[in-house]
Amino acid sequence: MKKYVLLPVFCLLAAGALLLPGAALAADEPQSCAKCHEDEVAGFKGSHHVRAWSSKEDQAKNSCSTCHGDGAEHIKAEGKAPMPIPMKGKNIDAAKANDSCLKCHNQTGNLAFWGAGKHGKNDLTCASCHSMHGKGTVKPGPDVCFTCHKDVKHDSMKLSHHPIIEGKVSCSDCHNPHGTLNHGMLRAESTNQLCYKCHTDKRGPYVWEHPPVEENCLSCHVSHGSRNQKLLVEKTPNLCQNCHEWSRHPSTAYQGNGGFENVKTSTFKSQLAARSCQNCHPKIHGSFAPHNPASGRGYNGGKYFVR
Repeated sequence: MKKYVLLPVFCLLAAGALLLPGAALAADEPQSCAKCHEDEVAGFKGSHHVRAWSSKEDQAKNSCSTCHGDGAEHIKAEGKAPMPIPMKGKNIDAAKANDSCLKCHNQTGNLAFWGAGKHGKNDLTCASCHSMHGKGTVKPGPDVCFTCHKDVKHDSMKLSHHPIIEGKVSCSDCHNPHGTLNHGMLRAESTNQLCYKCHTDKRGPYVWEHPPVEENCLSCHVSHGSRNQKLLVEKTPNLCQNCHEWSRHPSTAYQGNGGFENVKTSTFKSQLAARSCQNCHPKIHGSFAPHNPASGRGYNGGKYFVR
C-alpha cells in the first residue's frame, strides 16, 4: 500500500508536477520539484502569477503543470527526463513554449500579432524577456532589450539621444515587442504618426510644408541616438545640401575645411556657425507665416521657413 505526503500549495504550483492543492505526492516518488528548484519556488511566491491565481477556484485548477505540462515522468526520473514543455535551455521548442503562455495571454490585442513580429519569427520565447517565477514579469526595461540590441544601446549612449537610459522613454513606448504588422514593430501605422504622439507641435498641417518632414521624420533624424544635435543623421548644413542646390547662396558648397576663411583674422563663414541654415530658416518643419510679395522674392516669408 502506497503512503502519501502533503505539500504546501506554493510548492505544488512551482514544482512542475501535475498536482493540485490538497493533492498527494506518492512516497515512491522521492524527489519533488520543489526540492530541486528552490529559487523558482521562492520567487514564485511573490510573482504576478500567484497573485493572478489568488482565488481558491484558480488555485484548484492551476499548478505548474498548467505551463510546463505533466511532470510525473520528470519527477520519477529525478530530473533526468525532460519536462514536456521546458521554457529555457538549448534545443527547446519555442512554438510549444509560447503556446503554453498564449493559452492565457491571448486575450489581449497586445499579443495578437506575435507570429508576425520579428521576435516570434526568430524563435524567441516569452522566457527570453520575462521572468515567469519572479516579480519582473510585466514590463521589462531597456536593459532587457539591450541584451540583444547592442546597436541600439550604443546609439542611446551618444551625446544626442532619446532619454531611454534616463528612464523617461521606454522601448515599449514606441515598439510592441510582441509583434505588429508595421515595420520595426512600431505602435503606429507610420514613423511620423508615432513621433507625433510626443512631438505634437510638429504635426501640422502647415501653410508651407517641408516635403521631407511630411514624408518621413527619419529623412533627417535617427531614432535612438546621434553624434549630431537634435538626433540629426548628419551635421547641418551638409544635411540640407543633400536635397537643396547649393549654387544659389552662397556660390560654393559648405565644406568641412571652409569654416575659417583666414586663420590670421579668424573670420568664419556664418553658415557654419551655430545652427547654419537654421540661422535664417528656423521654422524648418513648416511655417504658418504668410508669403510677403513686398519683399521681392519673399525670403522673409513663410514660404522659405524664415519665420
